[in-house]
Amino acid sequence: MQKQALYNLKGVWLLMRSIAVVSSSVATIVSTVLPLYLYFTFSTNQLMILFLLLIFGAFLIHGILTHILNDYVDDLSGTDTYSPAILSGGSRVIQSGFISSANLWKIGKGLLLLLGLTIILLFISGYPKLGILLAVGVWGAVSYSLPPLQFSYRPFLGEWLSTFPSVLFLGLAGAWLTLDSLPEWVMQNAVINALFCIAWVMVHHIPDREADKKATPMKQTSVVWAADRFGIAYARLPALMYFTFTVLCAFWLGADRGVAALGVVAMAGASIYLIFKMSMHDYEQVSAYEKIILILAMVNAVWLGIFI
Repeated sequence: MQKQALYNLKGVWLLMRSIAVVSSSVATIVSTVLPLYLYFTFSTNQLMILFLLLIFGAFLIHGILTHILNDYVDDLSGTDTYSPAILSGGSRVIQSGFISSANLWKIGKGLLLLLGLTIILLFISGYPKLGILLAVGVWGAVSYSLPPLQFSYRPFLGEWLSTFPSVLFLGLAGAWLTLDSLPEWVMQNAVINALFCIAWVMVHHIPDREADKKATPMKQTSVVWAADRFGIAYARLPALMYFTFTVLCAFWLGADRGVAALGVVAMAGASIYLIFKMSMHDYEQVSAYEKIILILAMVNAVWLGIFI
């Protein structure tokens, strides 16, 4: 029984893909909650409860629900079968034999039902903000992977209609739940962190380019679309485009947040440099550079949280 429990625990750990959750969801939470701790008069206990609540939600929605649905659908289409599976290619819980595709889908349906009921109860009980935040997270997970929307299989839709709003609202959540109004720095931090997130997700899709093309239906990510339309060298184009948007946000920060703006330019600029250096044929190199970009994403989020 102990061995089985450890085996199941390992499967859950693999499913969550914690590095992705920490470098996106957790990072954007910190970017908002940290200033509330540094520059406002909230009690430490109050902020700790808020922080843990948001972290729990992030791992539940992003770490578990999103990855359950994504792994299930990508296993059905075949893209995870063909993936080089370095950092990309799903959590591999199905391919490694931790759980069958059918059982993973059963868990996903059960979790969706539970979350749907929770959202309704939150609205009925007078917690509409929590209900909205949870609904946006569920929307992101469902719309990204499940038919008929299945935005991850369509260029540009997955990142803009699923991933971006989920990360954006998570970035707004800490201040939205505690302050009477949202200061501009909250929106700035949330937008920049969400842009940084969809930018590194585009890097994440580069090694799966050929696997995604073999999928049925074809998983036409923005990376696949750019490479097919302009040539393989342009597989880096979506990531470069989103990191450029991130750099341009430095002008939005302006002189009032000059130190924060310099940090954004430095982190996004370093990411752009790494993307230009990548060989689109060397998946090991792309994945190694992706790890550096994930670290830069976390540093960027903390930097924005310190210098508001």
